[in-house]
Amino acid sequence: METIKLLGIRFHKLTRQQLFQVITQSLKTERKIIIAHVNIHALNLAYELDWYRDFLNRADFVFCDGFGVVLGAKLMGHIIKAEHRLTCPDWIEELALFCQQHNLSLFLLGGKPGVAEEAATKLKMAAPGLRIATQHGYFQKTSAENDQVVAQINAFKPHILYVGLGMPFQEEWIQTNINQVEAKIFMPLGACIDYYTGRIYRGPRWLTDYGLEWLCRLLFEPKRLWRRYLIGGPLFLYRLLHSD
Repeated sequence: METIKLLGIRFHKLTRQQLFQVITQSLKTERKIIIAHVNIHALNLAYELDWYRDFLNRADFVFCDGFGVVLGAKLMGHIIKAEHRLTCPDWIEELALFCQQHNLSLFLLGGKPGVAEEAATKLKMAAPGLRIATQHGYFQKTSAENDQVVAQINAFKPHILYVGLGMPFQEEWIQTNINQVEAKIFMPLGACIDYYTGRIYRGPRWLTDYGLEWLCRLLFEPKRLWRRYLIGGPLFLYRLLHSD
């Protein structure tokens, strides 16, 4: 499978169809599998945090979830298409149908209280036979409360564990707990269920399809996201142009 490396971080050129093929093949292995993703924010974090860069480079598969990464790869001479940008809210229902078809269970971990449950309800409408369980992400990650969450996941024994705790906290949680968690595939997918349930507005399709989703997010959450987009984007470009 072809890979691309930017700022010392590698990711795979995966289409949506190939992503589901990867999931199918991963379920046949004996070991636990991590399927991560990168966008500009992730690459900036990985550039600054050694452990996070190592996490991504050790992950079994890493797909592109950012129009800026596609543009950055093209700028560095790589051949990559828009179909290699996989944004989770666009295919999460397809994942639910895939799980239903193959009798796989899905656990949603993340979001504010009520968000994962709402996402599960919506996914069950798309895939009525889906086996799904949920837990919000607002719990102490280094206490007995974390042990209770791990026990809850293990009681369900999901084939696929969605972890949406935000970067880099979700990757840190997986790194810390993977040996104790009885799941087959770990997928840190950020705020996907917040988008899917409409808790966070992505913007109209004519914006999102052309990589301008960040502009809509910035307009709705300027205090929280101005640094990520107004500084992070140019910083990524500068680092890319000055990389070896």
